[in-house]
Amino acid sequence: MSFSLLAGYQLDEEAFNFLSTISETKNPLRLIEVALGRLERLEEKPLLLSRNLLEKAAGEAFPGSKDLEIPGIPTSIEPATTGRSREGFYPHARDIDGDLRVIEDPTGKICSSGSVGDYLGYFQDRFKRITKLLRQRMDSKSAVSIKDAFRATPNSRVKVFCMVTGRRESKHGTLLRVEDLKDSATVLIPHNASKELLEKTKMLLLDQVICVGLMKSKRSLLIVEELFFPDVPQSKPRRSKETVYAALISDLHVGSKEFMREEFNRFVLWLNGKYGNEKAKEIAGFVKYVVIAGDIVDGVGIYPNQIKELAVRDIFKQYKLAAKFIEQIPDYVEVIVIPGNHDSSRKALPQPALPKNYAEPLCEARSILSLGNPATLSIHGVEFLIYHGRSLDDVLATAADMDFHSPERAMRVLLQSRHLAPTYGQRTSIAPERRDFLVIERVPDVFHAGHVHVMKYESYRGTLMINSGAWQRQTGYQRNLGLDPTPGIFPIVDLHTLNVISMDFT
Repeated sequence: MSFSLLAGYQLDEEAFNFLSTISETKNPLRLIEVALGRLERLEEKPLLLSRNLLEKAAGEAFPGSKDLEIPGIPTSIEPATTGRSREGFYPHARDIDGDLRVIEDPTGKICSSGSVGDYLGYFQDRFKRITKLLRQRMDSKSAVSIKDAFRATPNSRVKVFCMVTGRRESKHGTLLRVEDLKDSATVLIPHNASKELLEKTKMLLLDQVICVGLMKSKRSLLIVEELFFPDVPQSKPRRSKETVYAALISDLHVGSKEFMREEFNRFVLWLNGKYGNEKAKEIAGFVKYVVIAGDIVDGVGIYPNQIKELAVRDIFKQYKLAAKFIEQIPDYVEVIVIPGNHDSSRKALPQPALPKNYAEPLCEARSILSLGNPATLSIHGVEFLIYHGRSLDDVLATAADMDFHSPERAMRVLLQSRHLAPTYGQRTSIAPERRDFLVIERVPDVFHAGHVHVMKYESYRGTLMINSGAWQRQTGYQRNLGLDPTPGIFPIVDLHTLNVISMDFT
C-alpha cells in the first residue's frame, strides 16, 4: 500500500480487501506496479485505485490467472441458464432465497461425564436404536432374543438381533461373540457357508448391530446361515424445485505448509466470477451453498512431528488466515461449517460446533452456519448428512478390499451399518453420550464426508455419497501412511437433478 501512496494514489476498501487476498498467493507489489502503469496511460486519472482496476491488472501481472480453462467440467452436464441476456458475470444464485433447515445438530445436547454408567447407557441406546431400524426390514421382523435362541428345539431356525463384540478364526470357520441387552453367545460361520455369507462376513465390524439367521444344531451349537445389516432402503431422493448448486469442500488445512493457497484463492475468485472460462463462470453463478465438512485449519499437535510441517504454528492465527479466504465468498452464498479432527473442537464424536473463541475470526468475517459433527440439514429440500469422516480410517483398515483411494466404499459400509463409527476403541474417539448421535436414523439424500483427502462419489440405493477431497498437498505424514491425495478437486451438486460436477483447480 505504501508503494501506491508514494505514487500519489490510495486504495479504496474493496481494492484493499482484494489486494489482501491476492497477497496470500502472489506478489502484491507486482500487481500494484502493473496497475500504476495502466493508470499512467489514462487521460483522466482517478484519485483512488479501485478493485475493478486491480482485477483487470491481475491478468497482465499474473499471466494465466484470468479466464483460464478449468479442467474437470463434464461436457455431458451443462449448467442451466436463466434465459437472461447479460454481459459479464451474473450470479443467478443472488436471486434465489436461501432455504436451510437444521434437522439434527449435537451442539448443546452433549452431556457425557465419562462414567461407567455412561458407557453402558451409550451402547444400550445404540443397540435399541439400530434394532428398531432392523425391525423395519421384512426379513428381520421375527427376530428373538439370544435366550430364546438357546431355548429353541434342535434343527430349528431363528433370527437374533445382536452386537458383534468379538471375532476369531478357527479350523471350523469364523467364531463370532455376540450380545444383546441381557445375554451373550458364540456363533459359528462355517468355512463351507455360501459365498454370499462369506462375503458379508468379510465386511463385519466389531460393535456392529446386526441380525443373524441361526440354525440350532443337535449339540446346541448356533450356526449362522444368514447375516442381515440394518442398511438403508432403496429410496427416491428428494430434489429442489429449482436449479441451484451446492459446492462441497473439506480439509482446507490452513496453516499447513502444504495448504494450497493459490488454488483455494482461485476457488474464491471463481465464486466471484473472476476466474475461469464462461462455462465455469456460469456454473459459479448457480452456487448458492458452500458446505465445509471439517478440518478448516491444520491445528497444532495433531500427529507426530506436525510442527515441522506447519507454516503457521498458532491455531488462532490459522483461523484468522482461514477467515481471510472465507470472507471473500460472495455474501449471497450460504456457508455451512462443521469441525473435523484437526479443528479446535473436542476430538471425541459427536463434536459440538467450533468454540466461539476460536471461530470468532470466521464469524466476524462473514455470516456462517456453524454446526456440530455430524449434522443433518435440509438444503433447498434436499436432506444432507454432513460428517467429517474420522471413522473412515477404521473401516478402511478393518473391512476387506478397502483402501484410501476408494473412500466411497467405506462410506457405503457406514450406510449399511446405519452408524457413522461402528467400532469403538480404534482411531476414532467416541464420547459415551446418553444418546448415540452417530446412528443414521434418517436416510439422507446426500451423504457428504471428507477426511480421506480423495475426491470420489457414488450413488447407493438412492443416496449420493460424496467425499469432497482436500486443499492440502501430500504431507510427509500422509506419504508414510501411503495416502496419495487428490487435492484441489472438489464436487458441485446440482440440487435439482443431483448430478455432480467435478471441478479441478490444480
